[in-house]
Amino acid sequence: MSNRYAVILAAGQGTRMKSKLYKVLHPVCGKPMVQHVVDQIKKLNIEEMVTIIGHGAEKVKAQLGETSHYALQEQQLGTAHAVMQAESILAGKEGVTIVVCGDTPLIKSETMEALFNHHEEVNAKATILTAKIADPAGYGRIVRNDHGLVEKIVEHKDATEAEREINEINTGTYCFDNIALFEALKNVSNDNVQGEYYLPDVIEILKKQGEVVSAFQTNDLDETLGVNDRVALAEAERIMRSRINESHMRNGVTIIDPSSTYIESEVTIGQDTVIHPGTILKGNTVIGEDCQIGPHSEIESCQVGDGTVIRQSAAFKSSIGASVNIGPFAHIRPESEIHDEVKVGNFVEIKKAVFGKGSKASHLSYIGDAEVGSGVNIGCGSITVNYDGKNKYLTKIEDDVFIGCNSNLVAPVTVGKGAYVAAGSTITKDVPGMALSIARARQENKENYVEKLNLKK
Repeated sequence: MSNRYAVILAAGQGTRMKSKLYKVLHPVCGKPMVQHVVDQIKKLNIEEMVTIIGHGAEKVKAQLGETSHYALQEQQLGTAHAVMQAESILAGKEGVTIVVCGDTPLIKSETMEALFNHHEEVNAKATILTAKIADPAGYGRIVRNDHGLVEKIVEHKDATEAEREINEINTGTYCFDNIALFEALKNVSNDNVQGEYYLPDVIEILKKQGEVVSAFQTNDLDETLGVNDRVALAEAERIMRSRINESHMRNGVTIIDPSSTYIESEVTIGQDTVIHPGTILKGNTVIGEDCQIGPHSEIESCQVGDGTVIRQSAAFKSSIGASVNIGPFAHIRPESEIHDEVKVGNFVEIKKAVFGKGSKASHLSYIGDAEVGSGVNIGCGSITVNYDGKNKYLTKIEDDVFIGCNSNLVAPVTVGKGAYVAAGSTITKDVPGMALSIARARQENKENYVEKLNLKK
């Protein structure tokens, strides 16, 4: 097998996107388009990868990091001109180079591997990835000879009536003999209406030199989708979402209604977990086995243990243990650590808090900036009062504490192990272990007070 190289075209601004964000950085299922392409190429046996950058160069480099070399295309003068920018890195090296656009997030490593293999098997100098399409209007047609080799690529506007009947199109992905590529690029002209240098012209140059130019047809037209506007972006999202959901289902996950379920590309889900309709799973979320997620739950970058149930709730950047029951309508905010067998009920908000094993906050509570031990019961309407308008303070609730309903724990404060806090208390001082703390005004009933008020009217 020859040495293999890759060139990714990612220099364009993407004016049709009408966006401040550079085109290749627009996300598809939570990951920038160009990152999808790079991740697929990384699965191949590639010696060197070069990303051609221009608009948004520093942001593209920040996204891809050290996975690629970079070459700057200061002026966008066409696809051939873009590939020319990689000359200082790749020219003179023997092997095969694949050229892929950074706005084709649906292309798969398996297809690129097959393209490489076909290119080498037929000993071609160039191989075009093609696809068949029902309506090829506007696309370059692949004209083959009787042996199946490519005679030429003809643009729609230049095609004869017979050529326009051809439904095999150029997808814009190619394999080239690397040395032949950079030699041919020197002869590409910009003698056209746009005044740009086009990569398909390399095909014509190689043909005139008597070199073998081949084509490899993919059976999956979706892979070739280039995203140039928001409509195509939405279509790529739809296809990628369907692909991701199908992968999870084939790996033993039940998705009740895939059409209403959004799962980003980096999410991991264990077997026999059930995902209910309206659920959104984002970021680096990892969900264990035998869980019930949703309906209508949003989980982002969380780790969720086996057997946990999260109904109609939101959780972000937190750790959630096994056999936890959350919701409905709970909110787990970032940096929370919820241990096994915890119950977080309806309209409970937890923020930057540790919640020990088997503890409960069943309804209508706010637990922020807190360390909650195991076996704790937090009654309805209880609050850790953590903010004085300038600083946040810590509340510590040790093991086996009972917090009565409608209690305020004014931080910094500690409630010792096994203590009780009476309902309606506002706790401003530490509570010793095994103590009962009552911090509320003594009840006083004024007899016949309402009658006296009525007499004054």
